[in-house]
Amino acid sequence: MAGLYKKLFAALLARGDAHQDEVYGERKRRLFADLHGTVLEIGPGTGLNLPYYPEGVRWVGVEPNPHMHRYVKEKAAALGRQVELVTGSAQRLEVGSESVDALVSTLVLCSVPDLDATLTEIRRVLKPGGRFYFIEHVAAPEGTTLRRAQHFVKPLWRVLADGCHPDRETGRALEKAGFADVQYEAFDVETPFVIVRPHIMGTATKA
Repeated sequence: MAGLYKKLFAALLARGDAHQDEVYGERKRRLFADLHGTVLEIGPGTGLNLPYYPEGVRWVGVEPNPHMHRYVKEKAAALGRQVELVTGSAQRLEVGSESVDALVSTLVLCSVPDLDATLTEIRRVLKPGGRFYFIEHVAAPEGTTLRRAQHFVKPLWRVLADGCHPDRETGRALEKAGFADVQYEAFDVETPFVIVRPHIMGTATKA
């Protein structure tokens, strides 16, 4: 049953690629403009970010859902890009310490089982001075109606959206994760799923 769910989720995610590009495309162009060297992306899904990477980047993807892999490979082939893709977990990356120049995550940290462990792994694999680039939906401000709604629907939302926590305080977790510098901006996206409108986008730099 779990395998069927993952296959169905991958197919549904692929159907929303065009909408995702409309919503996040310009922000990705701006955020990823200075990427270089070896870039590790966790949870690349269907490979939506591939068109936004600068030429010459060596891309390595760690995607836990094997049914996503064919979509990534199809996009890479269409772009004429070489990619390295493995099945794995963001909480236990099969990558050497201080081995990547940058790490990318878009709409992934909401669904990792252990956010603190994932951020620790991200710091481990980044080279000194390397950066973590992220776009994530996050918890609404405390005390708001939206925050209460996020908390109320979380049990059902996690089942429907592959483990997603709509009320996760990712920005606060990043600030406490031991990076030398964390910079991000908050913004809302236009989506019929109101509980995931609040977002942050930015970078976290390893000392």
